[in-house]
Amino acid sequence: MTASRPLTPQSSATIATIAEEVGVSVATVSKVLNGRADVAAETRARVEESLERHRYRRRIRRQSPGIDQIDLVFHEFNSGWAMEIMSGVEAVASAAGLGIAISQLDGEHRPAPRRLDALIARRPLGLLFVLCHPTPSQQLLLAEHRIPFVVVDTDSATSASVPTVGSNNWNGGLLATRHLMELGHRRIAVISGPRDVLCSQARAAGFRSAHDQLGLAVDVDLVRYGSFYVDGGHAHGLELLAGPDRPTAIFAGSDLQAIGVLRAARQLGLRVPDDLSVIGYDDLPVAGWTDPPLTTVHQPLRDMAGTATQMLLELARGGSVATSRIDLVTELVVRESTAPPATTRP
Repeated sequence: MTASRPLTPQSSATIATIAEEVGVSVATVSKVLNGRADVAAETRARVEESLERHRYRRRIRRQSPGIDQIDLVFHEFNSGWAMEIMSGVEAVASAAGLGIAISQLDGEHRPAPRRLDALIARRPLGLLFVLCHPTPSQQLLLAEHRIPFVVVDTDSATSASVPTVGSNNWNGGLLATRHLMELGHRRIAVISGPRDVLCSQARAAGFRSAHDQLGLAVDVDLVRYGSFYVDGGHAHGLELLAGPDRPTAIFAGSDLQAIGVLRAARQLGLRVPDDLSVIGYDDLPVAGWTDPPLTTVHQPLRDMAGTATQMLLELARGGSVATSRIDLVTELVVRESTAPPATTRP
């Protein structure tokens, strides 16, 4: 490994000099700047620390001020989930006479520098990040340009200085699992979202806590992580339900996953809820129209988005927020996709 060489205070930081100081290649520094995931966490931290210390900045071409608009940035579009968020933001923004510009990061959880540069160039009143957030160095850049930001949920733990609005995912996982246990289910599977996403971890943790409270061991073979979308629920559903010792109930980490599970059960000749109970998460409008209507955990997506927008407007006015993290309450919505397991019925 190349030995690192500190830059002198008078040095003008470039990608090459940053790389030399940290002892990595120019390509590695470029990957960190572009938000690439294929960099070791310890190396990324050293590069970001050097970038921040030397206040490395890319040039940004400024456009005319966009003070009458806020930018809403999704990590990726999901028709049902994103529509709920957009509705919540629009309700607050329109009341304040503001427009909304919408973009997405193609599945990335941190904006690449070129994307952030484009956002800053538009000079919006503020930025709302959904399931994504800027890196520490990008946060400094936004502060330098006096552009406030708020995060709606997040993929990893954020520092206390990052204003964030989410919901109590742990409690949602607990509520869903308790409901199934109260019906008599003991062999329960959980399909959560990506393993590296905080809300996925929290919902699975609530699932485990419900087992702990009854003194029941969690079968690790019944704990799955993957996509929050229909295909993720369908693929895991087929695997879980095809074996001889299948679960009697599945808690899916999203309504879309649950729809995938419903299809898998139907393909395997299983009836819901007679042979299998299924519970989702989010309470999207489609949950009431599945066959059978889906029992789910209501996540107040519109309220989350509206609260985040109000926080952003307060910060844009030069004010402060009372707390940097707000978690709204999740609630169980019982419909027709859950019932006692067949073995306990008279």
